[in-house]
Amino acid sequence: MGQDALWLPLGLACCLLLLLLGGSGGLGNRGTPPTPPTRGPWEEERGPVAEVGPWRRVKYEAVKKHLGAVGALSKQYWQYLACKVWQEGCKEEEEEEERESSRSPGWSVPLVGQDYLEILSAWYCSFGKCCKTGDCRIVNNVTGLEADLNGQLHGQHLAKEIVLQAVQRFLGNPRPERALVLSFHGWSGTGKNFVARMVASHLFRDGLKSECVRVFISLFHFPHQNYVDSYKAQLKKQISETVQLCKQSLFIFDEAEKLHFGLLDAIKPFMARDDNKGQADYQRSIFLFLSNLGGNAINEVALDFWRAGRAREEITMEFLEPRLKLELQEPEENGYARSHLLEENLIDFFVPFLPLEYHHVKLCARDSFLARGLPYTKAALDEVARMMVYVPREEKLFSAQGCKSVSQRINYFLP
Repeated sequence: MGQDALWLPLGLACCLLLLLLGGSGGLGNRGTPPTPPTRGPWEEERGPVAEVGPWRRVKYEAVKKHLGAVGALSKQYWQYLACKVWQEGCKEEEEEEERESSRSPGWSVPLVGQDYLEILSAWYCSFGKCCKTGDCRIVNNVTGLEADLNGQLHGQHLAKEIVLQAVQRFLGNPRPERALVLSFHGWSGTGKNFVARMVASHLFRDGLKSECVRVFISLFHFPHQNYVDSYKAQLKKQISETVQLCKQSLFIFDEAEKLHFGLLDAIKPFMARDDNKGQADYQRSIFLFLSNLGGNAINEVALDFWRAGRAREEITMEFLEPRLKLELQEPEENGYARSHLLEENLIDFFVPFLPLEYHHVKLCARDSFLARGLPYTKAALDEVARMMVYVPREEKLFSAQGCKSVSQRINYFLP
């Protein structure tokens, strides 16, 4: 790191030191610092201090004590900061601390100072790589995830509840028995990718660009079934390297129904219980499978409720899950049916995404206008919603594409 890059943390460290030393108690409440020389060259030039009044004498002694503390601690603070941010001189600092503690148990970096330096090093790490793993950029902002699910995901009460509770409980468990596996199902445009991006952005500071997040698209990353064995080796290697780099990781598999069943079985050990054999902590991983499979069963349940005059919010997993699993187990050419994920119950939660109705499309259009900073009217929202195709042919209830093409249709309203 160049000299110029040192000025920012050095300046901040100095500011913290001055802030710490400016308090009423200063550093004196954490042990007694070494007594500085009674007289220095600058004292002789200014003459004897005894001639000043008692109040000035006390103030002078306090300033002299602070200056002595700064001189004694500046090197220690700087070594501590360099160790926290750049991992330089950590061993030497630990040895020095051991020697100091053996000579004077009360003489160490003040606890308040440690807190400030922890904050400073974390802030500095947020702008660049300062650690050997990706852990310093893991945020796990469950509160933000909940707010975005409630405010931006429309018409998906089941998905909101399942995803939030599953992620919250998993992150709150200090020692999970195995990885968390969620399988998203529903028509295209209902919000599966949207929620996956949302989870990534709230668990990791860099979102999908994080070194701890890996996204695999079936037909893009594994297009040829003749190379399945090669794909299996590559996939297992990438997952292993990511888990070794990060104490917490996220793996997203888009178009999961098109994955070869051999690939699903290849990653099964990473999701199984106690299968890591001490090599890596796979239990802190989250696997998201996104699939259009099961969308027909989900839509049939939603249509049955509508025809019966019941609100879609009354739909529960008791109605959906059995029919969803039946469709996933159909003897078709899909990886779910032929792999062991279902047979061995490796999927913790099936997350259904219901088909979107007219008023949901309007909400998506409103969000798109706001995201671009564009004004909108109710008439414009209605116009966007009317552009979509709705099914079934008789009821014309559900948007065939969900909200997938809403942002493109807003371009018609641009000047």
